[in-house]
Amino acid sequence: MANTYAALRRIPDDKLGWKPHVKSMTMRELASHLALFPGWVVGTLERESFDISPPDGATQQALQLDSREQILQTFNRDSVKAYAALRSASDAHLHKMWTLLRGGKVIFSLSRIDVLLRIALSHMIHHRAQLGVYQPLNDLPVPALYGPSADEGKF
Repeated sequence: MANTYAALRRIPDDKLGWKPHVKSMTMRELASHLALFPGWVVGTLERESFDISPPDGATQQALQLDSREQILQTFNRDSVKAYAALRSASDAHLHKMWTLLRGGKVIFSLSRIDVLLRIALSHMIHHRAQLGVYQPLNDLPVPALYGPSADEGKF
């Protein structure tokens, strides 16, 4: 979470509409997506399933946050909730199955711990790295996430 926060805090409001390619997400879409990951952790722990396109038609729209401040506030607020949910989750609860559906049809079912590690965490890291490509293309400093970056000094 600290590394994702470090990447998000470098996004300037005047670059939120930027995207590297017509098929790419804007920086706002990418940062909003990243800011919502801690909420996914909470949802995985509190619900048994999630339908991305429920049969009743109540499809959720991706939340678009309008400023770096909103992005950071959402990420921080939901990170606190995610840490609390993780601390209170028993091993037995983490090994219960969780299901992702589309239109009432199962896409996959995995244990909650697998969803958190293999899906949510890996997905967040993937998009954080994507943001790490957007940053230098906009002359923004890239944080040292796994060791030194070209913009930040030595260990």
